[in-house]
Amino acid sequence: MSLVWLALAAIAVWALVRLGRQTERRGQGHWRVTATLFSAVLIAAAVLLAARGSWMAAAVLGSAGLWLTVSSRQRPAMPRGETMSAAEARSLLGVSTEASRQDIQAAWKRLMTRAHPDQGGTAGLASRLNAARDRLLKD
Repeated sequence: MSLVWLALAAIAVWALVRLGRQTERRGQGHWRVTATLFSAVLIAAAVLLAARGSWMAAAVLGSAGLWLTVSSRQRPAMPRGETMSAAEARSLLGVSTEASRQDIQAAWKRLMTRAHPDQGGTAGLASRLNAARDRLLKD
């Protein structure tokens, strides 16, 4: 039974780490926070059911938890052919209309350190940040 408690503790730590690495602005990450908590509960329930011998129910709950985890990580990328407006780009990078090239580069670098796929971000968000930087530097 101590192995079950160890698995539950690992799930709790995973959820806390994932919640700490949210890259959305304040108030915009509700779906990902909710999905993380709910998927942690589903996976923990799967572990408990598997420990009691209910393998079928554990497989269903575990699969649902993993699907929710993966689907909440995906962000929509900019569709090809659509361009980002300057206002959207400024909003995404968090810079003002009077921002210089150095301000835009600094904002892009600050956001990209957390949004890059190698740092736990997603390719969709990284491509949106690149598109926003390119759009503002083009002007």
